[in-house]
Amino acid sequence: MDELVLQQLLADVASGDCHPDDAVRRLRTLPFADLGFARVDHHRALRQGFAEAVYGPGKTPEQCAGIVVELLGASSGPVLLTRAEPAQVGAARSGAAAAGFGDAVVTLDAPAPALATVSWRRAPERTGRVLVLTAGTADLPVASECRAVLDALGFSPALLADCGVAGVHRLLASVDELHDADAVVVVAGMEGALASLVGGITPAPVVAVPTSVGYGASLGGVTALLAMLASCAAGVTVVGIDNGYGAACAVARLLR
Repeated sequence: MDELVLQQLLADVASGDCHPDDAVRRLRTLPFADLGFARVDHHRALRQGFAEAVYGPGKTPEQCAGIVVELLGASSGPVLLTRAEPAQVGAARSGAAAAGFGDAVVTLDAPAPALATVSWRRAPERTGRVLVLTAGTADLPVASECRAVLDALGFSPALLADCGVAGVHRLLASVDELHDADAVVVVAGMEGALASLVGGITPAPVVAVPTSVGYGASLGGVTALLAMLASCAAGVTVVGIDNGYGAACAVARLLR
């Protein structure tokens, strides 16, 4: 339940359109709804400003569909299914459509082959200018997840791809875009140096996403993660390896 739904419920009780007993029954599921296999957190939208996302890995298609439908029925805001396999996407879209919630936006290229970010009910347009940068083309899957989540939350993020430090002139050609941004997400593997460079150029908040892209000594993203955490550009925020979803949520909090 989000603020708009709660306000409407209170207004309906005040006007007599909803009996107080009916309102109480609805409010019983406000903290969470127990589906047996999941306890869906309906209070999160009130606490944090957006509902919990459904993380696909480890769930059956039927479980994904059940949680998605439960979330859609309890709020008016966006609902997200992340890192979903084709069967999970199909089940969730079919379940949502059967429940009368319409179709979804499906974004491929999540951080593993054949995975997708799926969203229902995009949030109203927000004014913050968000720029997503990648060090290389191989970082685009993580950037895609980040952009899909930002879009669902009401932003219209711009993408600046393949501007890593090995060819720094590619980044410097877009300095004006960096200066105009309200928040910047830097997605980089290898040694993760792009985050420090961007953090030294723009006054905007910088959220750095280390990726698992790189050769042997990159250690599956650990090298980039440690480099970003040790950045000499003060104030750079770092999320976990390949965590495009977390970066988008960090931006939403920063620009709330």
